[in-house]
Amino acid sequence: MAEQRPPAGIDPRSGFCAATRTFHSLRQSATLPPDSLPATAAAYAFSLLSSPLPDQPALVDAATGIAVSYPSFLAAVRSLAGGLWSALGVRPGDVALIVSPSRLEVPVLDFALLSIGAAVSPANPASTAEEFAHMVALSRPTVAFAVPEVAAKLPRSLRCVVIGSDEYTRLSSAGGASPPPPVAVQQSDTAAVLYSSGTTGRVKAVAVAHRNLIALICAHRDNREKMGKEAAEAGEQPLPPTVTLFPLPLFHVFGFMMLLRSVAMGETAVLMERFDFGAVLRAIERYRVTLLPAAPPVLVAMIKSEEARRRDLSSLLVIGIGGAPLGREVAERFAAVFPDIELVQGYGLTESSGSVSSTVGPEETKAYGSVGKLASHMEAKIVDPATGEALGPGQRGELWVRGPVIMKGYVGDDEATAATMDSEGWLKTGDLCYFNEDGFLYIVDRLKELIKYKGYQVPPAELEHILNSHPDILDAAVIPYPDEDVGQLPMAFIVRKPGSKLTEQQVMEHVAKQVAPYKKVRRVAFVSAIPKSPAGKILRRELIQQAEFMGASKL
Repeated sequence: MAEQRPPAGIDPRSGFCAATRTFHSLRQSATLPPDSLPATAAAYAFSLLSSPLPDQPALVDAATGIAVSYPSFLAAVRSLAGGLWSALGVRPGDVALIVSPSRLEVPVLDFALLSIGAAVSPANPASTAEEFAHMVALSRPTVAFAVPEVAAKLPRSLRCVVIGSDEYTRLSSAGGASPPPPVAVQQSDTAAVLYSSGTTGRVKAVAVAHRNLIALICAHRDNREKMGKEAAEAGEQPLPPTVTLFPLPLFHVFGFMMLLRSVAMGETAVLMERFDFGAVLRAIERYRVTLLPAAPPVLVAMIKSEEARRRDLSSLLVIGIGGAPLGREVAERFAAVFPDIELVQGYGLTESSGSVSSTVGPEETKAYGSVGKLASHMEAKIVDPATGEALGPGQRGELWVRGPVIMKGYVGDDEATAATMDSEGWLKTGDLCYFNEDGFLYIVDRLKELIKYKGYQVPPAELEHILNSHPDILDAAVIPYPDEDVGQLPMAFIVRKPGSKLTEQQVMEHVAKQVAPYKKVRRVAFVSAIPKSPAGKILRRELIQQAEFMGASKL
């Protein structure tokens, strides 16, 4: 997206205002509808579709090849919305829990609920009965939609419609004759209740407004229009229609946001029920995928995969990186193997509707290690965790952000909301970050995950980038291991390449050659897999518990 001339007092390079100690977006401002205008995110997304409707499929099931056209998708949404209203009694303000893998029914459910003013609340089907009970206690849904294998884990007191059942089929067709009446939904009303990943504690229920989602759509729309205009002015051929593969689940903010974007832009979404690396490569080849949202470990796997070199991946133009920072070495190795694929790096949280910053265009992607520049309409501060002082470019502190994509708050947890958002609308991300002189944002690590070694702060992510650069390491994670002499030791969990005889000493030497002495890895465990969230974030709590058990078993 093009950059705009900043107001007086704001540095045109970094976006930093010395007077307010605030960083401002230098992106061209997206055009948002008046916030007083009643609108749902679904209605706004549909209003952007071309007439006649796009002739490419709206949805494709990656496993079966079944495709849903845009006319069929819109008709299915309208019919289900009518059934939800007339047969099930769903009304504006109701919350509906959706528990399913990424099947073709899920986008129809999402948009049908959004269109009548109900809040979509997608949850991970792998959750336990106890976890579902916790989510239900927070969001208080009036109804649940779940696949058969999950329905029994939901609280018995919650009405549940089994996806694919006769009841669901009747509901899906009931609205054909009786569409729902027009509803006046305010943009400030809750559109979705999304569950945070819970990598450092129990999940929280994040209330996202229609306005938050509309602001995301506007930014994507303006970005696409400007890039198309710039390509035309440069005499370049227009890009092919976007086909996005969804190996990320639709219950996660990344997948949920990308699906909304895909529909609003009239693109094709290819859905996968679960992540499988080989299936991802086959789907890219079969469906001529142009855009792949992914976490950094997927890039590492592509670099090291013989199958990735054998497959025809020539359609793939962009990989959108999220979930964790992408290191310079991984990015450079990827570019050497796949020079025609552009890496777009971005950063967001469930609490920011999935969007804070990103790189745009080939030049910005060369800022390796950065998650890009602030998105349109966003402001940020870098705050010293100890003093509360707002810092300038090049200085590290906690990232605070503010803008039209920031959540309403945590449902059922006023204390957590007050601790995370201040009275001026600033969201405290909990991430240790800095902006450089050119306005690029760098994520150092989660504040709560920094390892404290002899008073020094060691970022696990930095060590993980180094470990993943080793040719015999498929995946790695670093955690704090308690030690009474130094406080905490960096401990690495390593997934070796099949057939590798890599030793603990070799792992430690590989890191020691590239870091200051206090950052050295001092314990190593070899494992078959690194536990991760659906978005690819390392579940350090599980590894810390595993390390504690390993330590106890040696006593």
